[in-house]
Amino acid sequence: MSAYKTMSFHLEIERLILRPWAESDAAEFCALLSERGKGTPTVEHIRTAITKLLTETAATGIATLPVQRRDEGDFIGYCGLIIGRTTLEEPEIAYELFQRVHGHGYATEAAGAVLDAAVATGRKRLWSTVGTWNTPSLRVLEKLGFERDHVSTEDSGEVAWLTRLLP
Repeated sequence: MSAYKTMSFHLEIERLILRPWAESDAAEFCALLSERGKGTPTVEHIRTAITKLLTETAATGIATLPVQRRDEGDFIGYCGLIIGRTTLEEPEIAYELFQRVHGHGYATEAAGAVLDAAVATGRKRLWSTVGTWNTPSLRVLEKLGFERDHVSTEDSGEVAWLTRLLP
């Protein structure tokens, strides 16, 4: 049993709603992942991945959540906490949004809400790992008070490790 409270899985902020995954998100999630330029997973594969995400969420008390715009009601990406390259005690904040919505402050807004949700769980520190080439993502983290800790080299290239202490 974790020493931390379960993260809130429904976050409503000014322009966005973050909510639990549903099977109906599979097609849009496929489209988002295809923007990475590494092929498109099948909807069936993504449905299975969503089921796995929900199972992991139940086990860990943290989650990535689909992000939808409040007015338009459309799925624009995801944001949340993951174990990733770190630990359940000090998880990573992760986000990915459709390129068509980049530059509108949605990632900063969503990640800010997730940051507040992480504080509410009682955690003391978050991490984020981002390719050093990903300037927009690094800017989002900087706005949220993350500071560079170190850089590692992986098969995909250089990865910046950023951290933020929580109140």
